[in-house]
Amino acid sequence: MTISLSQNLIRSSLPIAQGAEAASHLDFPPIKVYKAHLTPQSPPILLKYRFQKDYRHPFLNANLTRSRIAGEARAILKCLRSGVHVPGIRMVDATDGVLGIEWIEGQSLRRLLPGGAEDDGSDKVDNVDSMDTDILKEYGVSVDELMKLIGIEIAKMHRVDVIHGDLTTSNMMLRRPESFTSSDPNVTTELVLIDFGLSYQSTLTEDKAVDLYVLERAFASTHPDSEPLFAKVLAGYAETTGGNWPAIKHRLDDVRLRGRKRSMVG
Repeated sequence: MTISLSQNLIRSSLPIAQGAEAASHLDFPPIKVYKAHLTPQSPPILLKYRFQKDYRHPFLNANLTRSRIAGEARAILKCLRSGVHVPGIRMVDATDGVLGIEWIEGQSLRRLLPGGAEDDGSDKVDNVDSMDTDILKEYGVSVDELMKLIGIEIAKMHRVDVIHGDLTTSNMMLRRPESFTSSDPNVTTELVLIDFGLSYQSTLTEDKAVDLYVLERAFASTHPDSEPLFAKVLAGYAETTGGNWPAIKHRLDDVRLRGRKRSMVG
């Protein structure tokens, strides 16, 4: 049986994480394969592999894999063209379910914010006031500035009608200052949105409000006493969204009310 290039890359790469739908591998690209695009100094590539599910019919597996990989790639490309900070795409193999994206040198926001490192065994930070800001200083950003950056990037994404579908602080990276260059000398920090596996296109205000609500719930469940932090996220979002913000805010309030009612009913 012939083994495809993508399958070879997955077999030779380093597994680093696995979820319910996909596994992530780190690959240091062979120059003989990518000689037209890469040099020996090329950075590693993150390979996202959507593996087959044994309980699905092979035909359904193939169709779902193709559509989901293609949809994720389209969402990332649309964001890239619109100035949203997302990883660059390095390869797409929809047939084998492999998406190769830029490796982001940096840190997940979950680990940088209060309480987020608890689950992975790191020292817990109980609240915003006791937070050690030394790590953020390495990135040249304060907590308030970081929250505003989150709001700005989400607003830029929603402005081109891309809905992330899984906004959490685990799906945001703060890129190390030495690993990127900006045309604006005042820009020293870059927040990158990652993992567009559940993303889709929508012009509906409801969908954008739900996207924000998902992030709000993620803040509440992962980061203790995070209400002031999320308020600053919304401030950055409102500033960037402009005239569309009142309608989205109104719908966000409706979504919150529905969420509270569901919690009360159980």
